[in-house]
Amino acid sequence: MREAAFVKQNKEKWIEFERAMDAKVSLTPDHLSNLYIQLTNDLAYAQTYYPNSSTLKYLNSLASQAHQKIYKNKKESRNSIIKFFFHDFPLFFSSYQKEFLYAVGAFLIAIFIGTISTLNDDSFVRLILSDAYVNQTLENIENGNPTAIYQNSGEGSMFLGITINNIRVGMLCFALGLLTSLGALYVILTNGIMVGAFFTMFYQEGVSLDSWRVIMLHGTIELSVIVVCGAAGIILGNGILFPGTYERRRSFIVAAKAGLKVVISTIPLFITAGFIEGFITRYAFMPPVLNWIIIAISAAIIIWYYGFYPQFVKRKNEQDLHRTQN
Repeated sequence: MREAAFVKQNKEKWIEFERAMDAKVSLTPDHLSNLYIQLTNDLAYAQTYYPNSSTLKYLNSLASQAHQKIYKNKKESRNSIIKFFFHDFPLFFSSYQKEFLYAVGAFLIAIFIGTISTLNDDSFVRLILSDAYVNQTLENIENGNPTAIYQNSGEGSMFLGITINNIRVGMLCFALGLLTSLGALYVILTNGIMVGAFFTMFYQEGVSLDSWRVIMLHGTIELSVIVVCGAAGIILGNGILFPGTYERRRSFIVAAKAGLKVVISTIPLFITAGFIEGFITRYAFMPPVLNWIIIAISAAIIIWYYGFYPQFVKRKNEQDLHRTQN
């Protein structure tokens, strides 16, 4: 069966069920169980015949909502936030990791552009980072403390200001998806070029290793989640550009909800990055091994949570669905 025919045959049932989920309508256990079985059958069919399609992503999201409603327990309500971050979101994100890889690729290309441009044009880094910032950094390097700029403010005010600013940048990455995927890619590219120019400036001054191990204390998480928010913008933009078998308005709504979930997942990480930058990065002369341990743990968290863990939760959920059907 063609995907369009499959959607046309079942869309009324899916929309009715989704409205029931969104409106938190109380359904009888038997009726809900029957709908859930039909939904998981449709999901299994879509996984077989329409892999990587918008239909599959939609059904996967709807099945996840249904699973939560069927197995909800009032005693577990206080753990709903934990459940979101460690089950619901990873399961949902397993269908959108392709967009995340696109964002990562664009960011790496932008870093390369920023690096090459700075190496070949002495004025480029000043154009990107501003004369005042570059002059202050060069003065700090001459004084033997390349990253002194992270020690100029109080811990609390720096933590709060950095966290708010980073969340603002992340939301901008997502919101510019309204200008299609190109809007989100623009933010990713500009930030990547800035990073490339920034680290190349330290390389040219002969302090690249010292600056890297200090800045990446917070930068590992901070830059990674900005890329994740960029992926959220790409998801939103793709929903506008490529509605598939849905009406464009419907596709936009689904994509907007999906992208917003991705942004929400980054908030604890933005807070963590802000805390590290405000309270830890200022201690530039700590034993280098401590720097590298923090950087390695930060990188492992990002790779695990957005790379491997969603696939693990997806496989486990599929096993649970099969057990439920049998």
